[in-house]
Amino acid sequence: MWRDDGLSVGPKGRPPERNAPHLAPPAAAPSAFLQGPYRFVLHYVVGRRWQFAALLLTVAGAAGCAVAVQYVMKLLVDGMAGPREASAAVWSALVMFVTFIAGESVLWRVTGWLACRTTLSVGVDMRLDLFSYLNGQPMRYFADNLAGSLGQRLTATAGNFGALTNTIVWRILPPCIEFIGALVIFLTVDWRMMLVLAVIVTAVTGGLIWFGERGRPLHRTYAGHAGVVAGDLVDVITNMWAVKSFSARAREADRLAKGFRQEAFAQRRSWLYLEKARALHDIALWIMAGSMLSWAVHLWSVGQITPGDVVVVSTLTFRILNSSRDLALSLVETAQYVGYIEDTLQVIAQPQSVVDAPNAKQLVAKGGAVELRNVRFSYGDNRSDTLHRLNLRIPAGQKVGIVGPSGAGKSTLVHLLQRLYDVHSGEVLIDGQPLTEVKQDSLRAALAVVPQEITLFHRTLMENIRFARPEATDEEVYAAARAACCDAFIRATPDGYNTLVGERGMKLSGGQRQRIGIARAFLKDAPIIILDEATSALDTESEMEIQRSLVRLMRGRTVIAVAHRLSTLTAFDRIIVVKGGQIVEDGTATELRQRGGLFETMWRLQAEGLSVDEAENAA
Repeated sequence: MWRDDGLSVGPKGRPPERNAPHLAPPAAAPSAFLQGPYRFVLHYVVGRRWQFAALLLTVAGAAGCAVAVQYVMKLLVDGMAGPREASAAVWSALVMFVTFIAGESVLWRVTGWLACRTTLSVGVDMRLDLFSYLNGQPMRYFADNLAGSLGQRLTATAGNFGALTNTIVWRILPPCIEFIGALVIFLTVDWRMMLVLAVIVTAVTGGLIWFGERGRPLHRTYAGHAGVVAGDLVDVITNMWAVKSFSARAREADRLAKGFRQEAFAQRRSWLYLEKARALHDIALWIMAGSMLSWAVHLWSVGQITPGDVVVVSTLTFRILNSSRDLALSLVETAQYVGYIEDTLQVIAQPQSVVDAPNAKQLVAKGGAVELRNVRFSYGDNRSDTLHRLNLRIPAGQKVGIVGPSGAGKSTLVHLLQRLYDVHSGEVLIDGQPLTEVKQDSLRAALAVVPQEITLFHRTLMENIRFARPEATDEEVYAAARAACCDAFIRATPDGYNTLVGERGMKLSGGQRQRIGIARAFLKDAPIIILDEATSALDTESEMEIQRSLVRLMRGRTVIAVAHRLSTLTAFDRIIVVKGGQIVEDGTATELRQRGGLFETMWRLQAEGLSVDEAENAA
């Protein structure tokens, strides 16, 4: 049954079935452009089509000038081989020669400027897009993936795109354009030479491309090892206190060495695959160059071509063949870059399990009433329910404490209120609005949450507290700090509120970090405040003082506090006792003690110096 004030009176109480449960939206597949490396790259090329088109034109112009220089060299040699009276043709050829060289130089400089601006801009967009998708992943995703590895992948992907663009601009497009120009020039010399050049260069380049694609798994494997090793290294550095405390420096160095060796082995296989491609091309270059030059000399000896033709055939043959080697190897390298990008997308672009519904609306916070209807949830498909058919109503403005042994479902309950996970069945509502029907950001804007483990940014104390409400004044920050009992220790530091806290707040003690987290929650001034064992690192006196501040400052606001020390909840309106994923007791501290149930047993045993878990076991 339900009391008139809306409070449940026992685990068997059930709210009436008013509506069918609102199902969570299905897991969202990543956007189409994140579903493959080629789509990913094409998305950014199309997004800046005019810049890339201009880049293509400047590369084509510069490479065309390079081919024209070779043809003008033929005219210059033929002019010099003729009668001296025809010196005007020689001087004309010389002017064109100098002009094309100057044009090629100018166009390459313009190409460099365009490539720099375009690739760097795309790199910024790429990292922002990947981060935007990444921060939509549920918290379990971040528990399963190292932060250092994820950050390295985001940065490396932008770098790999830049390397891919530079490879195409400087080492793939120019040989292709020069090859087309060479075919035109060879056609003026001997159509058979043009045909042979076209067939052989196409065959060699195509073969090396095929060879390069076969090596893509090797490159992807190397990229995967590199990401794991980078993340592992950051993880060890982040936990250096534990490494030193447990005399694990040598042990961790050995473990990292194993990972480094595995990465080096994968890199060696990827690297040597490129060397095989180089060896194959060197053989083709030797055969092709010797054959074409011998053919040109033979045609000159029978008077079918001029000395200028021999010069242009020899220079273009070597240039095209050397360029084709760069082209082929660059195409193999592009397979590497694509492999790196593909590896990142496989990790980052996983389907998001907690997403906004297509028609999701903004949460309209009216007072902070919370309701869970017949909620069932577990962290794995093959595990028993963490919460099982749980029903709970918290009227707006009520101060509620949640207690129970470890694993009872207390933290899970507050995670579901933040929609860090979606329930398997049932529904969670705030002010009568199902969480699956509102936007996640608007939901969390209505919540001020203080977890047990406070993680701070490597910024000043002022910035960390103001993070909750960037527009807050200094006086509002000071007031929140005083309410959280941290103003005194902040002012005692050399730089006061301008003190940097170190990575994850490591310069502060656990209790100091918790006070900063509580001050941040106070400053947010949200209609619902959630404390998930947020004062566990504080002494009893400080904890009770903060709880009194909660009752005073949060008047008219809903407070949900998971706490270990039962005595700190005596001023709360109501206490929920959770065991085995269900509510087993519900009432004020006085009522629960008078009933002589589990809460009274835990209270009595905790008074004797036992923890909540020990009290539960003893009970």
